[in-house]
Amino acid sequence: MDIARIKQRMTLYEKLMRLDKPIGTLLLLWPTLWALWIVSGGRPGWMMTWIFCLGSLVMRSAGCIMNDLADRNFDAHVKRTRDRPLAAGLVSVREALWLAAVLTLAAFSLVLTLNLYAIGLSFVGLALAASYPFTKRFLSVPQAYLGVTFGFGIPMAFAAVSNTLPPLCWWLMLANFFWVLAYDTEYAMVDRDDDLRIGIRTSAILLGRYDVAAVMLSYAAMLAVFVFIGMKLQFGLYYYLGLLAAGCIMLYHYSLIRGRTREGCFKAFRHNNWVGGAVFAGIAANYVWR
Repeated sequence: MDIARIKQRMTLYEKLMRLDKPIGTLLLLWPTLWALWIVSGGRPGWMMTWIFCLGSLVMRSAGCIMNDLADRNFDAHVKRTRDRPLAAGLVSVREALWLAAVLTLAAFSLVLTLNLYAIGLSFVGLALAASYPFTKRFLSVPQAYLGVTFGFGIPMAFAAVSNTLPPLCWWLMLANFFWVLAYDTEYAMVDRDDDLRIGIRTSAILLGRYDVAAVMLSYAAMLAVFVFIGMKLQFGLYYYLGLLAAGCIMLYHYSLIRGRTREGCFKAFRHNNWVGGAVFAGIAANYVWR
């Protein structure tokens, strides 16, 4: 196989893993970092941070492949996804399975550096990631399932650092759950017409004309839970400034999604990186200048 052929395959594998679209990795990473900073009192250690950052990247890449394997027959009929390597027939199912297996093993090798509690939880996280792509066939709101799946870095972080899953862990999970409902509904609004045609179920379809209101209520619920967490932990001004910044970004998202255009909804979805980042900045600043 010549160099040009190898480069072509690597480019296709990169697209299959969505390395060219890092937003999913960031949306998975931010909640993990929230938990890691809080459970460690703002001092998680560079090795622990590195493990969770790299683990988020690898598992998100594996999850994208699992999703494309499950949806390959649907993706070909959706404008946004019809050029994906599997849907377009540029990568074989066998290649995708091998790549997903390699990435999953790589993620598990990272988990093996953690304690037994975290290792045990990793199997639950894998089961959630592997099963999520199929929920669109039978759940009216698969975004709710994704809310649990994309928040599983939170209990993993608590288990790895403290070897316990206290109530605080579940409050953070709840905050992230509402956030996922918001941004993944925005994402579903992009494909609503195509999903209706091919029979995929999403929150955008279920909610109908109440979709925008549901997104904003979910954002509000996320912020309310974070305010509660801040009060319980006696966080200071910088934490609430982070939440204020996140709230302002959410209001900007309203201006993007209220017209329900594909472009506006997709831009709002991708812009959620800044919501997660603002919350993390407030948490980190609280520990630096409390």
